[in-house]
Amino acid sequence: MPTSNQTPGTGAPPAVRLVPWGVGDLALLQQLLGDPAMTEHLGGPESAEQLLKRQARYEHLAEAGHNRMFKIVLAATNEAVGSVGYWESSHAGATFYEIGWSVLTAFQGRGIAHAATTQAIAMARSDGKFRFLHAFPAVTNPASNALCRKLGFTLIATGSFEYPKGQFMQCNDWQLDLLAGD
Repeated sequence: MPTSNQTPGTGAPPAVRLVPWGVGDLALLQQLLGDPAMTEHLGGPESAEQLLKRQARYEHLAEAGHNRMFKIVLAATNEAVGSVGYWESSHAGATFYEIGWSVLTAFQGRGIAHAATTQAIAMARSDGKFRFLHAFPAVTNPASNALCRKLGFTLIATGSFEYPKGQFMQCNDWQLDLLAGD
């Protein structure tokens, strides 16, 4: 019998859909970025005011161009279990897409982040705006760094990054060449 970590009959991770972030998604955002355990590698939870501002940004992110933010939804249950998105960013004089993801603790370790991030990468690739996609997980976040390796990113640097504003953390700079294909 398959475990809850699998799609029935396949042994595969659960199927996920990416749904554009919307006005009804504040509760999910509060679970993702308002919880100390979920934000352990992100400098801690955001305040209620910060979450409201972020919610408004996420709702309108696509209006800024090719930037996208999605909630990750389990296909079998329509349950929202995380987020993934990409947006225009710059670092060290280069402009590129940056990608980030988060999966609720109860759903981690099932391949959900991999499945969702793979879909987001395909969308960023099809946008054709930038050649490179970067991810900046904290050096202390083994799961996100392992996901970068598994998705084919190349570790290009480690350094101090400001996140959240006014706070610095050590992050790895992972890069994926969107022109290299899947």
